[in-house]
Amino acid sequence: MRCYAKFRYIDKMISRITIDAANKDGKILLIGQVDKTAVATSDCPGIRFHTSRNIPDAIVAASTNQFDIIAVITDDFDEDFISALKTLRKINPKSKIFLLTQMWREPIVAELIRSSSNGNKLADDYYILPVSFTVKKSNGKQLAENPPDTEMIEEQRQRIEILEKLVMEDELTGVKNRRFVREFLRQITAGAIQESLQVTLLIFDIDNFKQYNDLYGHPVGDSILKQAAVLMQKCCRKQDVVGRIGGDEFAVVFWNLPSGKSVSLDTDPKAERRRLESEHPTQVINICERFRRELNKTDLPALGAEGKGVLAISGGLATFPRDGSTVEELFFQADKALLEAKRNGKNRVYLIGSENNHPQQA
Repeated sequence: MRCYAKFRYIDKMISRITIDAANKDGKILLIGQVDKTAVATSDCPGIRFHTSRNIPDAIVAASTNQFDIIAVITDDFDEDFISALKTLRKINPKSKIFLLTQMWREPIVAELIRSSSNGNKLADDYYILPVSFTVKKSNGKQLAENPPDTEMIEEQRQRIEILEKLVMEDELTGVKNRRFVREFLRQITAGAIQESLQVTLLIFDIDNFKQYNDLYGHPVGDSILKQAAVLMQKCCRKQDVVGRIGGDEFAVVFWNLPSGKSVSLDTDPKAERRRLESEHPTQVINICERFRRELNKTDLPALGAEGKGVLAISGGLATFPRDGSTVEELFFQADKALLEAKRNGKNRVYLIGSENNHPQQA
């Protein structure tokens, strides 16, 4: 059995693992708390799925069976998990090992995929939950007589990449789109308390953007949006998610990686939660201010020598769970802070509900 194509975020944010049906005895091992809403297997006639609810059971199953694919739902990334991947690789060396993970864990999983042990990759690839396994029906005899056309496969791969981008990314700026930002924010807030994560939403737009469009035309306006997107990405950390959510409006989801949390094992969970709820996102505010200052200094070559001016943004910040516990509440509060920044002269970023912590205008 061969995994011949990969789809991410296609069809309502469902990742698809498509396999061929040449081998009717194909076997797949699923490891973890497999929920039908998270992992769908009904569209795989002829493929046998074996489910193990935990790693120890999976190792026993893998020691007595040869699986074509081992798919692991990731819950943690400690030394025991790394050791388990090494063991699975050792006892089923021909298996493809895929990690199935939540969207907000993607930076950690991507780093893990790049890791290796004694020259062997810990895992072959990762997919974002929910995942659907599907089978490409093909005639075995015809497949044997006519090997896959490598040029056709490459063309198919390129088409898949284009589809992935259309679902995830804003076509103009290349950052994430509104749909992706909202789903990412939903997932990251769902696991934030358990993982002791800090999550802050920034919404900002370009001050007087309509004026640039009216005076210089939409191509110049598009250029400004692209410059703002690139600069924001440079100012952010690698795990932060930058997206364009409409017109000249952008959103950024700031969050700290679990490995960066400084919470000891004997910390009282309730006390830790209170700390997270009350702590102001100082690092996020500093990032926003750096971005705003850099944008103020940005030259706009498309405007010509006489068209140069200050390119500025106004923004609003809302932190989970202090300012809102749902995606809708966080967007509402961040929008509210953005409007307050506009009313107070623009070219500034406000943190909702904190008069003493408004970043100051340069």
